[in-house]
Amino acid sequence: MAKEVYQNRIELLQGTLDLLILETLRWGAQHGYGISHAIRARSGEVLQVETGSLYPALHRLERQKWIASQWRLTEQNQRAKFYELTTAGKEQLVRDRSKWEAMVQAIAGVLGPVPEPEA
Repeated sequence: MAKEVYQNRIELLQGTLDLLILETLRWGAQHGYGISHAIRARSGEVLQVETGSLYPALHRLERQKWIASQWRLTEQNQRAKFYELTTAGKEQLVRDRSKWEAMVQAIAGVLGPVPEPEA
């Protein structure tokens, strides 16, 4: 049972990071640092994705064909791998957003006011 709970936790964390990455790439192609910076900036400096989590997630998403990559030059004229959303990735993003919104509603239901008992 504990292993199953732990696995579910990993899937939730990976799924959330995947959603954040896919959403960030919806705005256009980015290199890894740009993705990390966008997530941090858009979250009001609350969410910080470490390199050790970001790049395995990017590789996983690329294996799933949800993102594609190619080497390009950055604005600072440095060579970097840029990632962009594929058609399959856009479809996955729609599914993931839907699941996320359902999860937010479910959590809000638990955290909301306790309903009055019926008389």
